[in-house]
Amino acid sequence: MARTEAARTGVLRAEFPARSGAESGAWTDHLAAQPVSSAADCVLSGRAPSPPFLIRVADRPLLAAYRALRRENFVVQQGLFTGSDADDIDDDPRARVLVALTPEGELLGGVRLAPATETDIGWWTGSRLVVDGRLRTRGVGQALVRAACACAETEHVLRFEATVQSRYAPLFTRLGWTDLGRCEVGGVEHRSMRWPIDRVRRLVEATKSVLSEALAPLDGHAMTLGGNGFRGDDGAPVPGSDLIAACDAIIPSMVERDPEWAGWCAALVNLNDLSAMGAHPVGMLDAVGAPTKSLLTRVLRGLARAARTWDVPVLGGHTQLGVPAALSVTALGRTERPVPGGGGRLGDEIRLTADLSGGWRPGYTGRQWDSSSHRDGAELRAMGRFVARTAPHAAKDVSMAGLAGTIGMLAEASGVGAELEVARIPRPSNTTVAEWITCFPGFAMITADRPGASVAQAGPATSALCGVLTSTPGVGLRWPDGTTTVAVPGAVTGLGQS
Repeated sequence: MARTEAARTGVLRAEFPARSGAESGAWTDHLAAQPVSSAADCVLSGRAPSPPFLIRVADRPLLAAYRALRRENFVVQQGLFTGSDADDIDDDPRARVLVALTPEGELLGGVRLAPATETDIGWWTGSRLVVDGRLRTRGVGQALVRAACACAETEHVLRFEATVQSRYAPLFTRLGWTDLGRCEVGGVEHRSMRWPIDRVRRLVEATKSVLSEALAPLDGHAMTLGGNGFRGDDGAPVPGSDLIAACDAIIPSMVERDPEWAGWCAALVNLNDLSAMGAHPVGMLDAVGAPTKSLLTRVLRGLARAARTWDVPVLGGHTQLGVPAALSVTALGRTERPVPGGGGRLGDEIRLTADLSGGWRPGYTGRQWDSSSHRDGAELRAMGRFVARTAPHAAKDVSMAGLAGTIGMLAEASGVGAELEVARIPRPSNTTVAEWITCFPGFAMITADRPGASVAQAGPATSALCGVLTSTPGVGLRWPDGTTTVAVPGAVTGLGQS
């Protein structure tokens, strides 16, 4: 779907109706000087504004009324358009129109937002914000802006922008938008604005940012956290051997809620850790705590199924009844040439190799992608051998920090940064980019290697280049228009270079 320049850039043109003479100037000044209420005062919080109004998604009659208000404002009153202000966004079924209504259902104003690209990759724009100045509409404009921001994040948007007339830029700035600079649209001075969406950063901070401080007491031995070259890696080389050891735990709430899935995942995440280091699995050890025999049996049933499917025995472990739910598994593998997570080099290409089949695990939509439970052992083992056969400079399996956070860890351990090309990230067709880069994706390996390096077959997994290691710390997202936004601003774990 083609985009006009105004539509593509998300122009929020002449957001509020102009009035004649001194009245017009007074209205504009009043708008710009209007104090912005706190988040608690936002209409979305449930605290009633004065006068009261409601913001909702427009149905067909309200959509017609919103477009009529736009035409009256932009075409008739301000003369910004000739004949009509309609554009291709109005024909886009993905567009969302939010309207503000009085308790009696009278339209006070509206705003629209929509994807900026034909394939929705998480870049949206806001536009055509309008308020009916003939009515009591104090606070409606800023509430519509807030509502558009909330709607964008609900739609899993990663980049949300608008181009606004310069006189309204201070309002957007006070609402938390970032001013990207001056531009000109239709001969009128505008400002490019961006709403800061920090979904990836928040996930990284919640899952990995405490590691450096928390693990500090373990320092003091040459082999701590994997030792030189493998510090903080997915697995740890066992001194004096070709063994790799990996250990992961499952959160107690998941063990209680979905015990068989927890047992399966306890094997999955550990075997993925071995695969990321190029190791062939040879056995697992489990530690299980459960309040009842029933829960214990279901956990072990899931673990046993995984052991049979991957053909990796459970060598032993520890079991305890009458205690809160707990589950961890240690996996052992062998390789003479372990692949480090921190072996990347400046300029290396980033590749994602992931199993895109399956679907969201029931109860974990947007958080856990189940690509493994329907696979047979041969398929799972074929994917698990990908890193060993490719032998890249660096590799990590995508874990709790999601795709972007895991790439950040690989880059941090390599002493570099990373840039992801959003449009080139392979993902399942029924996921959004934001969900995919922040979820646990089942089987997904990140590798970094020199440009043009050979790549092994990955079984049923999909493999594609989608980024590069750079000199800029953190992780940036590069968009089709050449813009780069920051997903991870710096170090992920604080553990430093491996």
